[in-house]
Amino acid sequence: MQLLIQLRWLAVVGQVVTIAIVHYGLDIPLPLPEMTAVLMALIVTNLGYLYWFKWRRRNVTSLGLFCALLADVAALSVQLYLSGGASNPFVYLFLLQAVLSAVLLPTAYTWVIAVITALCAIDLAGSSRPLAIEPDHNLYVMGLLTCFVLTTVLLVIFLTRIVGNLRRRDSRLADMRQRASEEEHIVRMGLLATGAAHELGTPLATMSVILGDWQRMPEITRQPGLQQDLDEMQQQLLRCKSIVSNVLLSAGEARADAPQPTTLFRFMDRLIAQWQETHHPGRFRYRNDIAQDLPIISDTALQQMICNVLDNALEASADEVEMRLRREDDQLVITVLDRGTGFAPEILRHFGKYQQSNKTDRAGRGVGLFLVTNVARSLEGTASARNRDDGGAEVTIRFPLASIMLAPH
Repeated sequence: MQLLIQLRWLAVVGQVVTIAIVHYGLDIPLPLPEMTAVLMALIVTNLGYLYWFKWRRRNVTSLGLFCALLADVAALSVQLYLSGGASNPFVYLFLLQAVLSAVLLPTAYTWVIAVITALCAIDLAGSSRPLAIEPDHNLYVMGLLTCFVLTTVLLVIFLTRIVGNLRRRDSRLADMRQRASEEEHIVRMGLLATGAAHELGTPLATMSVILGDWQRMPEITRQPGLQQDLDEMQQQLLRCKSIVSNVLLSAGEARADAPQPTTLFRFMDRLIAQWQETHHPGRFRYRNDIAQDLPIISDTALQQMICNVLDNALEASADEVEMRLRREDDQLVITVLDRGTGFAPEILRHFGKYQQSNKTDRAGRGVGLFLVTNVARSLEGTASARNRDDGGAEVTIRFPLASIMLAPH
């Protein structure tokens, strides 16, 4: 409808220019009051459609488009009736209405428009208000060529915009299909992870009982080395239990309190401390460039997303990992840098797609970046990657702060 409204404005301007040239330039008398009234009616109709569909944001229907084209056919018929009827070379503008209806309307409406335009053209051949001029073949040919150029330009403008809209629609549909496929993979992985977490619960509980019994055995308590090993095993067992609990919590199957309010600085400091404690990076730098702390809701998915990026950076470059935190307007930007070999060009082209990874020594590790991309998308943000000029890789996550900020009471 927006394209049709724009074409109508072009038609109004074209009619004004044509009437002025014919009446004042070629000295051909035209019924200006009646033709001006038709133009005013067309302008009012266009303003009504503009108000209804653009400003009131009403849905465009086939019936609405049909009525708009019908009004255009009526206006053109009246203008042609007032200016010579079928002898007017601009009678071929009826073809423009038929083409537009074929592009915009269902088949039934298109045939109705085609029949109406044909009947109007036939009627104009028999009844019209003749112009008070002598027949002039050269003048007729000039008008015919003008009509041809005008029709061609309008069709090119309109059809180019239509094709562009169709391409954008196809691109959006392709993105939606890709996103649906990715979400299906996420659901499958979630079901697999949840099932594995349930299955691991029993053996972990059994191991916890056995380790507790061993720690109380006199043979163990008298040997500090064994006691230290058991303590380390207990810590790792607690970590496994925590991972299982987080999996179930993310799946909504664990009983937990409501999301806890915290601050951005506290959330990031706790996350980094826990990650460093369990991963022991060789050299890790954290830079926070945000001046003022912000109240947020502790988000498990956000925590797992950041840890996934840090894990990938650590695996690529165990000696040096850096994380930066900054704010750009209302966006939170998290950047993780490493000194590894960087991403292959193919990986950068398909970054975040399912099972795209340059780490082939262990299966399934490419899932991490895939999940990072989808968690960022769920926060209405994006994840991107590039290779650094001085070596290594850089992964940037950005999303609106409003997606994690604590709502004011």
